[in-house]
Amino acid sequence: MEEAQAAIRLGADALGLVSAMPSGPGVIGEDRITEIAATVPPPIATFLLTSAQDADAIIDQQRRCRTNTLQLCDRLPDGAHARLRAELPGVALVQVIHVTGPESLNEALAVAPHVDALLLDSGRPDAAQKVLGGTGRTHDWSVSRAICAQSPVPVFLAGGLNAGNVAEAIRQVQPFGIDICSGVRTADTLDEAKLARFIDTTHTALSPSTAP
Repeated sequence: MEEAQAAIRLGADALGLVSAMPSGPGVIGEDRITEIAATVPPPIATFLLTSAQDADAIIDQQRRCRTNTLQLCDRLPDGAHARLRAELPGVALVQVIHVTGPESLNEALAVAPHVDALLLDSGRPDAAQKVLGGTGRTHDWSVSRAICAQSPVPVFLAGGLNAGNVAEAIRQVQPFGIDICSGVRTADTLDEAKLARFIDTTHTALSPSTAP
């Protein structure tokens, strides 16, 4: 709760609430997610990060946690997004695309019409032990730039970002927004100084007056 309040105070536009994952930092229990989501004032978005791939399981999870956005961290089967739309009206859908190579462009463009936004990360969903975010690693920004340029929906950029590289990432990729996890944490705790520096750098880089 304290981390959520600090992030809001420092200027975050959305909070990512991480449910059970096969790996990675920041996982909290669903009771805590529900508690935090209930206290977040509009217009700040609450993102439920889920690794579930079954539509019914995701629907049940969102109804327990009551966030206004679903961040789908793994691939979903055909038809799952339509079912989420039908059962969860008013809940935004953000599909994560783990940028592993040029083939990620086709994956992103195929799913984009079914969601409200894409989020490009550096995970390895096909690994024996899935990695679905929180890696602290960057990926090939040229692929991400191509996705941003061709996507019909907004695109967020994630993956190994920090105050030292986010301005260059924004310059190269031109995303709609930025997602951050490990780059503003110290000893698995939100570091307010890192977050303040990151948000200030990001806002400056996203300003229209600095766009190339």
